Amino acid sequence: MSVLFPDTHPKMEALQIQLWRQASPTRKMNMLAQLNKSAQMLASMGLRAQYPQASEAEIRRRLAGLLLGEEAARKVYGEISHAK
Repeated sequence: MSVLFPDTHPKMEALQIQLWRQASPTRKMNMLAQLNKSAQMLASMGLRAQYPQASEAEIRRRLAGLLLGEEAARKVYGEISHAK
């Protein structure tokens, strides 16, 4: 078996993979939703650090640019508003 996580003991990695395989589809979707939520939260935190004066609306719009690509985000949400 290939190593997915070089910093994890092989027995623990095998156990983790076994648990993932045994999880119900609903459980897997819940795990994926939580991972997406965490990734969006981290991206938002990074944007807030990069643009400390930005409003919540601007942060959401910048996040949309990261997630959708700028062209699609511009079509859906418009230009970035720098209003405070």
